[in-house]
Amino acid sequence: MENTLHEKVSQDILLKAYNHMMLAKAMADIYEENRNVCKYVHSTSRGHEAIQLATAYQLKKEDWVSPYYRDESILLGIGFEPYQLMLQLLAKADDPFSGGRSYYSHPSSRDEDKPKIIHQSSATGMQTIPTAGVAQGIKYIQDFNLQQFENNPVVVCSLGDNSVTEGEVSEALQFSALHQLPIIFLVQDNEWGISVTKEEARTCDAYDFVSGFTGLSRMRVDGTDFVESFEAMKKAVDFVRTERKPIVVCAKTVLIGHHTSGVRREFYRDEEDLTKHRAKDPGEILRNQLLDAGVDEELLKQITKKARLEAEEAFERAQKAEDPKPETVMNHVFAPTPITEEVGTREPEGGEKIVMVDAAIHAIQELMWKHPEALLYGQDVGERIGGVFRETVTLGKKFGSKRVFNTAIQEAYIIGSTTGMSAVGLKPIVEVQFADYIYPGINQLITEISKSSYLSQGKFPVSNIIRVPIGAYGGGGPYHSGSVESILANIKGIKIAYPSNAADFKGLLKAAYYDPNPVVMLEHKGLYWSKVPGTEDAKTIEPAEDYILPFGKGKVIIEADKNETEKGRTLLVVTYGMGVYWAKEASKNFNGRVEVIDLRTLIPLDEELVFERVKAHGKCIVLTEEQLNNSFAEAFAHRISKNCFKHLDAPVETMGSLDTPAVPINLVLEKEMLPNAEKLATKIEEMLKY
Repeated sequence: MENTLHEKVSQDILLKAYNHMMLAKAMADIYEENRNVCKYVHSTSRGHEAIQLATAYQLKKEDWVSPYYRDESILLGIGFEPYQLMLQLLAKADDPFSGGRSYYSHPSSRDEDKPKIIHQSSATGMQTIPTAGVAQGIKYIQDFNLQQFENNPVVVCSLGDNSVTEGEVSEALQFSALHQLPIIFLVQDNEWGISVTKEEARTCDAYDFVSGFTGLSRMRVDGTDFVESFEAMKKAVDFVRTERKPIVVCAKTVLIGHHTSGVRREFYRDEEDLTKHRAKDPGEILRNQLLDAGVDEELLKQITKKARLEAEEAFERAQKAEDPKPETVMNHVFAPTPITEEVGTREPEGGEKIVMVDAAIHAIQELMWKHPEALLYGQDVGERIGGVFRETVTLGKKFGSKRVFNTAIQEAYIIGSTTGMSAVGLKPIVEVQFADYIYPGINQLITEISKSSYLSQGKFPVSNIIRVPIGAYGGGGPYHSGSVESILANIKGIKIAYPSNAADFKGLLKAAYYDPNPVVMLEHKGLYWSKVPGTEDAKTIEPAEDYILPFGKGKVIIEADKNETEKGRTLLVVTYGMGVYWAKEASKNFNGRVEVIDLRTLIPLDEELVFERVKAHGKCIVLTEEQLNNSFAEAFAHRISKNCFKHLDAPVETMGSLDTPAVPINLVLEKEMLPNAEKLATKIEEMLKY
């Protein structure tokens, strides 16, 4: 037995694993014994230690791993100390992952001597898409030789068995198999999903589930047996490191601890089930194997005792560590952007006017020629048609199918993969075909992308551009005409642009590229070619390549007559997108009595300019294409009222679409629902009477 065991795995590794298992057990026991101190919800790795350590021991500093919330043993195995983990357990200021902002075993790390770890949320299975994005990014980097590695990087995405039923997991598996990404999906199957049994939740385990994904290798392993797990994970990692192909490893584990400290095992498990799981305790299995192989029992006792003392000492130190300072609560919402001033030539001498859609094409083309880390993908954006609005036409032909390519209908993957792509140093520009179809990707935008900078203490801001054609015109109907800015504006941690003309579009897109934060570009379809009557001004002279327009800078595009303003006879319209053209047209009826501000970006918002001009005029309308109730426009109108109250001659008004659930396809109904210049003029006339 001794020779057999050591032929498979060296004694040094076996004893290292036993030490880590005893540490994990001691830590879990201490947390349980100190429930009054460990007041924040947490999970432990009890029952999963063998497969987690077997995985950790294979990884190198070039690799990436996404542990989920039960994976403390992976963290121990790649080199984090109990004290570091306990700082997060107790939400202390020196928590190396989140600075006291996130739960236990929610890591993020760029430590040079360890595998890298992107931020991921508590939402089960959602880490699969961002982590597949890491693998996608590494493949791109190697395809274009943008970086040299000592070893081919391997990406590991760890998840629980019940999370495999999430739809977004399938999107990650599909993309990884289709594009042959260098990733291991490690599925730890303990047969429980909180109180949901495997019989209640699924028709089969992950091994059988993924059988239909052509190009996706798979293996099963007893995740409670360290020796078997070590051999399996060595085989899996060597396969991915050499072959650069994906694999799913299904590891059967047991749940010895609680689901979490907040959902305790006695709430939902009977003694028979607990006894069955305890019988497969990985620490006991390894201990018996070591004894059978001739390892001195006294040595194992000493390891166990030392682990307990180490965990106790770390816990005492962690308790004494300082809590975060209250004044740090707003740190890292956004990463600092270098783009703070308008630069470059907006109107080159002798320049020609272009439509908005060409402004986008030219801006992206200029960026991609200059920056090999830039790439573009989404539905139908490839060479064949260049986008359903021809908004990427010619780019596929110029840059090739590895830099400009089509994806499946997977909005969650399109958006969520940018997290991983950004983490490895790329700049993904992605497209959602219509604003109405952004909803499948909202989960990734809210749960992963928007929180990444904040919860990783600025280690992983997501630098991306998400292009979203938006707005109604010409009978597009209920699923191709919607406005979604209020939903997006309610997401903290993203930026939103909404340009109304070609020059702004090009300048803002350049600013978005150089911004280290996530950016959504809302692009009104009706302004793309200025085909809608009254939108000719959306065409502008094309700015030079060096032109950049920073976010958060609104613009007065029509000034009121100063004499009229001094007499208290003027009004301010604050708007964006198509609203700019309704406001321009309506203002023609009032001979210098209407001023118009184009916000240009919604987050950040140029409140300073708006408040200044509202105070000058005393009357204000916030105009939007969106339905009004509970909208961005109403919220902004409230802030204007609050900040300008003493200067107002009338309540701040809002104007937008009727509160229908969708934009009707019939042109008569569409017109009735939407604002327009005529309706706005009527509203202005009423307000000027105050």
